[in-house]
Amino acid sequence: MVRGKTQMKRIENATSRQVTFSKRRNGLLKKAFELSVLCDAEVSLIIFSPRGKLYEFSSTSIHQSIERYRRHTKSETSTTFRSVEQNMQHLKQEAANMMKKIELLEAAKRKFLGEGVGSCSVEELLRIEQQLERSLSNVRARKLQLFRDQIEQLKEKEKALVDENAKLTENVRLAEKNGMHLQLATKDQNENQPQNCAESSPSSDVVTELFIGLPDTRTKGLSHQV
Repeated sequence: MVRGKTQMKRIENATSRQVTFSKRRNGLLKKAFELSVLCDAEVSLIIFSPRGKLYEFSSTSIHQSIERYRRHTKSETSTTFRSVEQNMQHLKQEAANMMKKIELLEAAKRKFLGEGVGSCSVEELLRIEQQLERSLSNVRARKLQLFRDQIEQLKEKEKALVDENAKLTENVRLAEKNGMHLQLATKDQNENQPQNCAESSPSSDVVTELFIGLPDTRTKGLSHQV
């Protein structure tokens, strides 16, 4: 029979819960003993039953294991505390240095703006003046560069507009030329149209004559004309 997977939750039935506790407690104590023997490890195990009964196992002495555990955790705690304290001191020192730098930068900014220069020496004023001149030179150089870039862009736009204007002028000239040719062709067609109509008309060579009289008399008249 295949054994199903045990669900990790509290067993509601008291009898089943007590049976399971006894079996797994014995198995846990057995595993602790095997670990201490096979691996030569110091193993201590403390178990309290649901009713408060104590079960314990130790490869040496349970009290020695507990004392050793206390010393170990105390050493780790003190080391961690010292490390945290050192980090805090380092962060405080960095914060103080940053505050000093900020104060110096704020003072230099005020001096560049012409504020608080009453307490400055001649050498310090000369340094401020030189720094301002360098800054002004950089600003002017940047401004000239921007002007050059804008001029180049305007030149490119002007060139593009000139090319577009030339294309439009050429298109207009071609359109006018094609219009003149169309007008001449229409004029020639209009001038030749009456002559062609006269030549092609079959009634231009036909002579008609009205004759009133008897049929015999009409026949004689026609024979005399021939």
